[in-house]
Amino acid sequence: MPRPQSHHQQLRQLANVFKALAHPNRLQLFINLLEESRLDLAKGRLHDCFLSKILHNLNIGAPTVSHHIRELENAGLIETSRQGKQLICTIVPETLEQLRTLFPLSV
Repeated sequence: MPRPQSHHQQLRQLANVFKALAHPNRLQLFINLLEESRLDLAKGRLHDCFLSKILHNLNIGAPTVSHHIRELENAGLIETSRQGKQLICTIVPETLEQLRTLFPLSV
């Protein structure tokens, strides 16, 4: 059973989340994933999304996309997996719930 995080650990994790979301391209990627996942998240289900589906409105190269995805994953905002050559992105519901608790908006 995992040990509960201390207040300091929670603050450090949230700081990493905000740092990851502070970059406009990462924020847009996360918003695109949220939009794509909204229906399933509202029903309490995880939503797997092909990376290629959330890249709309972004004009950045593949290496930059990889960097931004890695930053979002390191911050605990998303999880990734591979399906063949496709990268699958999933929002981490616990991190999203932390943000909802801090900012009770309809995210």
